[in-house]
Amino acid sequence: MKRIFLLFSFLLFFLTAAAAKDKKIAQTGFQFLSVTSDARASGMGEAMTTVQDHSTALFFNPAGMARSQNFLEVNFSQNTWIAGILHNSVSLSFAPMDGRYGVLGFSMQSVDYGEVQGTMVWPNDQGFIDTEVFHPTAFCIGVGYARALSDRFSVGGHIKSAYQYLGKSVVPETDTTFTVDKNTLSTLAYDFGTIYETGWKEFAFGMSVRNFSQEIKYQSEGFQLPLTFRIGASINLLDFDPLHFLALPGTKDPRLLLSVDAIHPRSYAERMNIGLEYNLFDLLYLRYGFLVNYDERSSTVGFGLSKSLGKHFLSIDYAYTPFGIFDSVQKFSIQIAI
Repeated sequence: MKRIFLLFSFLLFFLTAAAAKDKKIAQTGFQFLSVTSDARASGMGEAMTTVQDHSTALFFNPAGMARSQNFLEVNFSQNTWIAGILHNSVSLSFAPMDGRYGVLGFSMQSVDYGEVQGTMVWPNDQGFIDTEVFHPTAFCIGVGYARALSDRFSVGGHIKSAYQYLGKSVVPETDTTFTVDKNTLSTLAYDFGTIYETGWKEFAFGMSVRNFSQEIKYQSEGFQLPLTFRIGASINLLDFDPLHFLALPGTKDPRLLLSVDAIHPRSYAERMNIGLEYNLFDLLYLRYGFLVNYDERSSTVGFGLSKSLGKHFLSIDYAYTPFGIFDSVQKFSIQIAI
């Protein structure tokens, strides 16, 4: 079964890279749940399905949190998104007794869309009049749990409550009367995933399902959250003899991590994310991501500085993404573990 699943994984990687014929547009809402704020993940093209990454794994694959042995780890991230939209995220993980009984995590995301001038239809020369200036916002808070069921197999789950406010709207009832609706919605969503570590050259494969929920609606049209299925694999390229010369002297954990995700989203055609992370002297991490079948993005770059003292560490990460006709996107993260 393991060999069959591994073969299926590789076939899916290549097939989904070429499968982009069907256009699946505007089929979901709450799209802020699809936007990543973590700088390390963004620098690697968000190919994080099998990357063990402490509390931030809640935003990609909850099973990636299972190997954490830090009693407390916290991550703060800020994402200056396109059109002046600001995304912030916070994640925490607790692993009492070195994670022997699993790892508990908490997540939070908030979005500030800025100011929007409201209007309504009116019988004047313009055809409308201005109403109030409103501030659309979005928020999501969740709790997750992950556990290593063996020295190779990990599972995790994440339940979250998502909320969005899109301002007030004036709805005419007759020629002389109208009602004012406050456009707010909230719903529960679920994530879950698995990771299997083969024990060969740090090769791991896994899968995740994110944003599974019931259908919701604002007025009359129903929609679902951006349900996304991912299957991924990662490996340390420095474990191969031809590339071993890249392992610099003085680096305790030499690593050139290659991570690949095949993605099947509800709202878009199939995509593929490819990420690289190179460890220099256990202090500086250089990252590159390649994105397949995206409209305005094709690559990402980033770096991180990390200082460890035993199991404790401090990391500062940055990522930069050229975004075609939009402004470039920059992301910052700080991660602390004790």
